[in-house]
Amino acid sequence: MEGVGGDSASAASPVSQWGHDVWRMYQYYLDKTTPHAVYRWIGTLVVVIIYCLRVYYVQGFYIISYGLGIYLLNLLIGFLSPLVDPELEVSDGPLLPTKGSDEFKPFIRRLPEFKFWYSMTKAFCIAFVMTFFSVFDVPVFWPILLCYWIVLFVLTMRRQIAHMIKYKYVPLNVGKQKYGGKKPSGSSSGSRGD
Repeated sequence: MEGVGGDSASAASPVSQWGHDVWRMYQYYLDKTTPHAVYRWIGTLVVVIIYCLRVYYVQGFYIISYGLGIYLLNLLIGFLSPLVDPELEVSDGPLLPTKGSDEFKPFIRRLPEFKFWYSMTKAFCIAFVMTFFSVFDVPVFWPILLCYWIVLFVLTMRRQIAHMIKYKYVPLNVGKQKYGGKKPSGSSSGSRGD
């Protein structure tokens, strides 16, 4: 009797080892994509287009799309919010500067860009797989869901933008800040005589 338990434990070991190896390889390639933000987002855009085409051609699964939209809105709020919200908690860590005389502290997101991308891509992949199961195709009147989501998005973004204005932070950076240097005066360019 004791040998039966030992045999099943040894039989499960190669399967768990294989699962661990697959997970490690997956994590390796996921880590390799970290510095390639543009290519990651292009891949996500392809996944989004495939999901939208699937929903369009099937003409269903609107409730999954609505749930996906709510989840993406939640991710966007986390991406646009600071790590330490000055309204909610007082922390010993870095806070957002609220006056011009305050020391500069970099904006630290509550949800970093990589986790935002990863969660968004994973959500679209899961939603895509769910569209192959008819149990998730709940009949709903999709224009009502779309209108409700748009109202929810506008109200949430208005509150988030008011928070950004109140605490004077901009969560988006569009590249490295560059120093322009001194501009050449107009009289020195004409003295060359070429």
